[in-house]
Amino acid sequence: MTRLSNAFAKPHPALVTFITAGDGDTAANLDALVEGGADVIELGMPFTDPMADGPAIQQANIRSLGNGTTTAAVLRIATEFRQRHAQVPLVLMGYANPMVRRGPEWFATAASDAGVDGVICVDVPPEEDDALGPALRDAGIAPIRLATPTTDDKRLPAVVEGSEGFLYYVAVAGITGMQQAAIESIEANVARIKGATEIPVAVGFGVRTPEQAGAIARVADGVVVGSALVELVAEHGNDAPGRLRELTAALAGAVRGAR
Repeated sequence: MTRLSNAFAKPHPALVTFITAGDGDTAANLDALVEGGADVIELGMPFTDPMADGPAIQQANIRSLGNGTTTAAVLRIATEFRQRHAQVPLVLMGYANPMVRRGPEWFATAASDAGVDGVICVDVPPEEDDALGPALRDAGIAPIRLATPTTDDKRLPAVVEGSEGFLYYVAVAGITGMQQAAIESIEANVARIKGATEIPVAVGFGVRTPEQAGAIARVADGVVVGSALVELVAEHGNDAPGRLRELTAALAGAVRGAR
């Protein structure tokens, strides 16, 4: 089994946590997420136009790029993470330009060498899978697709086909961190998606508190938390690892106690 499949095979839903590479002391922040109990780590690749992200992650991208973070730096962070954490799944999340500008095969090989398990590319739709998907699969990396409340039954098969690792259900038709969908809507859409695929379904966008995470964990295979963690990095700087560890532990407790 892969690291990702192991994470979703645990006797509880998976807690998936996100921070932006190059924003603050990334290594210490990543370690804090693991120590707090995160089952999967998403590492954001900074980009100049993060169109799916709300203000918190937009500002994190700006800070990271201002620090001079490059794709090579992100891959170095990933490599060092894998050396410290042999079994924790690591997913890169970002946009197509940094991933394909040197060719998809280059990126897939470099990510594989860095110990990356999956890639979420926000702006490559399933219809354009050839831009990155085959290279990732050939390198043993899971292309993780996104479904949204507007992904109807006609389009859903195209979204789930070729998606690996888990499917990321975006609970709101909007940007990250700004609003929370009703649990009834999440439950109905997760059930609909799971009727079309056997891979796990993780729910994100707008999940900020342990209470929200616990409610979603009762109906989904995983819960994704990003903006609330990124805000801690912005607010606390070098003191962020302790705050990240604390919130992650509370989220993990809520997720694991949900069933």
